[in-house]
Amino acid sequence: SKSGTEKGNISINSSAVAFNTSSDYRLKENVDYTFDATTRLKQLKPARFNFIADDTKTVDGFIAHEVSSVVPEAISGEKDAMKTEEYEVTPAVLDENGNVITEAVMGTREVPDYQGIDQSKLVPLLVKTIQELEARITTLENA
Repeated sequence: SKSGTEKGNISINSSAVAFNTSSDYRLKENVDYTFDATTRLKQLKPARFNFIADDTKTVDGFIAHEVSSVVPEAISGEKDAMKTEEYEVTPAVLDENGNVITEAVMGTREVPDYQGIDQSKLVPLLVKTIQELEARITTLENA
């Protein structure tokens, strides 16, 4: 844990696994309950798509870079990022006893460094939007 503060944990019991992010009030400051969640939520663009690796399965989700401006803490990585990867150009040549006669030739190449999303980080925005919509409905019903 960085600077002695626990950031979270994974807890397991007989029926469930929990991925816990630290949420104690003593770790927080500048707490604001008055932000406009509905306007932010409307900027999200849920989509249906398949992953290239499995064109038979359509799923619901988001495109990471489209979420990053609305809920940046939900996204890891940068749009269009690349990383250098080492790979084997030619394998090592071994004799009959498994000793290396010729070392493997290694090379490097640039490969995508894909973005990720932690969709659980969207939950506070969803809850606040539902609360705002509920308040608007109540106001309309009582008008």
